[in-house]
Amino acid sequence: MIRFTPSSFTVEAAKGENGKRTIYGLAAPYNVAARTSTGQDVLFMPGSLPVDGPAPKLFQYHDSTKPIGILTERVETPEGVMFAARISNTSAGDEALTLAQDGVLDSVSVGATPTEWEMVDGVMHVTAAIWSELSMVSEGAFADAKIHQIAAQSDIGLPETEPDTDENETEEETTETQEELTVSENQAPVVEASTPTAPLWATAKPQFKLPAPSEYIAAMAQGGSVFAEMNARIKAAAPDITTGDTLGILPEIITGSVYDGLNPIRPFVSAIGTKAMPTAGATFRRPKINVRPVVTEQPTGQLNALDPSTVTVTNNDVSKLTFGTYVTVSEQDLDWTDPASINIILEQLAIAYGQATDNYAIDTCRNAIVQTQAWDPQVAKDTIEGIYEAAVQISAASNYLPTHLFVSPTVWGYLGSQVDDQNRPVFPFVGAPGLMGQNASGTSTATSWNGNPLGLNLVVDKHCDGSFMGHAAGPAAGFEFYEQMKGAISVDVPSTLGRTIAFRGYAAGYMADATKFVKLV
Repeated sequence: MIRFTPSSFTVEAAKGENGKRTIYGLAAPYNVAARTSTGQDVLFMPGSLPVDGPAPKLFQYHDSTKPIGILTERVETPEGVMFAARISNTSAGDEALTLAQDGVLDSVSVGATPTEWEMVDGVMHVTAAIWSELSMVSEGAFADAKIHQIAAQSDIGLPETEPDTDENETEEETTETQEELTVSENQAPVVEASTPTAPLWATAKPQFKLPAPSEYIAAMAQGGSVFAEMNARIKAAAPDITTGDTLGILPEIITGSVYDGLNPIRPFVSAIGTKAMPTAGATFRRPKINVRPVVTEQPTGQLNALDPSTVTVTNNDVSKLTFGTYVTVSEQDLDWTDPASINIILEQLAIAYGQATDNYAIDTCRNAIVQTQAWDPQVAKDTIEGIYEAAVQISAASNYLPTHLFVSPTVWGYLGSQVDDQNRPVFPFVGAPGLMGQNASGTSTATSWNGNPLGLNLVVDKHCDGSFMGHAAGPAAGFEFYEQMKGAISVDVPSTLGRTIAFRGYAAGYMADATKFVKLV
């Protein structure tokens, strides 16, 4: 139901006129928009409020349990619908007239249910409605819609006016004040025209200031109608609150998918895999064999004693590191952004977390490598020699051969561009038209990071500021990456009508055996 409220009026206490308990005024102006609590603008078109049929009842504060009278006249004018309403001779009616005389109930508000309307530039233009009631209220929504006068008999306690020279008439004093008003209840849903809607309420909008934290918490603790009213007033003010200063999310309403040029994949971490991180403590211990047993041949003759060996296991403390970030988003951003801003935020936080942990893992691994090997990825011969000589170092120290080659996008470009002395690709896309692959030392393609130079798994990562290779597969992998991804957490901030969303996790890198890696320099 739509309830629009006009503003001021004057009072005439008609001395000696029995039964004169009538108020007059403008019920609702035409072609004047008011905004509902959801931000929907609504206005009544000429002829939208009926002036015939069942007479609307007169209530106090739109409360059907407080009837105080009934409308006796409804007159169509270019400005809107004028009305006359008779106040019932009851204690509630007497109270309403007294409050009106004192300037407390100085406005009226029409209650109507739209049945036909159309949307014009976002404004709901009501062309037909069921007018069910009119209420006396203390605040109004329209400056032009007002009670013009009250005629009340003097025996209900209202002060009498002094008679003028004409004993049969009193001079009417008229004063009019205008207040700035808006809408503050629920709007009718926008459905197909001619379909009856739920009541759409509109009442006065005083100047509203967002509550302080203590005020909001106090209202929340009190609960009930007090907390509901505060939330309704906050929502009513929402269309006037800018999102321009909100950090971490676009202030504009957006449509369609959100473009993001950042790859969420962690190439290095994906290649070496992740291990479950122990949950207890800020650090955990990783045992490592420092001194291995040595097996020798039994001395000549049976039952001779074998040579003893020593096995030393040391516990290495591995520190957990915390990675994460957060954004604080306004309630307006969460409600008004399309697609849903919460999904955008969570995706971006997850990508940022993935990039940070991947960069940490690759730096930790590379900084722990002590073996080096010279190579030139722009020269095919030097590239092949460097890879094989690095493999020799790894194999000689650990008896393992390398499994992965980690390079930056720039080095990957050098590898893919290499040709032999007959301009045949060294790392071709085998099977492509015109490329037989008879000279191939591996495979690669300009549209994929994948490749296997000399049998190695090629891993291209933008965080790799220098090339290196090593044994990074299986249980004997030289480098280990531990992670406990805790994901997102969300906390409401009532004092600012916002929500803080964080994404976090724990990560730790550990070089178990640096002899299984070689830096290519």
